Amino acid sequence: MLTESFLRMCGSFIRAASSFTPVVPLDKVPFVLMAHVFVYGTLKKGQPNHHYMMDSSNGKATFVATAITAQKYPLVIAGKYNIPFLLNLPGRGLRVHGEVYEVDKKMLGFLDEFECVPGMYQRTTAGLEVRESAAGGKLSPGSITEAFVYSTTAYQPDWPSLPAFESYDASGDHGLRYVCREDRH
Repeated sequence: MLTESFLRMCGSFIRAASSFTPVVPLDKVPFVLMAHVFVYGTLKKGQPNHHYMMDSSNGKATFVATAITAQKYPLVIAGKYNIPFLLNLPGRGLRVHGEVYEVDKKMLGFLDEFECVPGMYQRTTAGLEVRESAAGGKLSPGSITEAFVYSTTAYQPDWPSLPAFESYDASGDHGLRYVCREDRH
């Protein structure tokens, strides 16, 4: 049986190791118990793909906190389906608002597939400032944490010049209607 101190040590090792990009492929990480994932687009509460986060057949995901990226990133809406993309250009754009979920290995694998890793997105890590913690949560408002985030380096040359958003809402006043996967032809 794993002791609590051993699990804390493993957590410290994972956090230290995860600061390097690219992140170790999921199948090469033998002891991931739970990981934090930051979602900023269609997977957030109230957005078109949030149901995938709550579908237990995809794995386990528990809301932990709302947060904002510690660094600025361009969050743009692009492509013919108006998909939100976080461009992996730290220091440019705006600090991005989103949600942190604790996920198990199965959900992390599902999210990698859903986000088309490594083609469309890459799973990297980002520093986050916690805004509001879930009831009984372990993350304190104002604290800094790290989480996996799906960002992209595979984008069209004009995307960095698109309008950047600090928060994504599929029904936002940007006027760009998100096209769900089942409606794409």
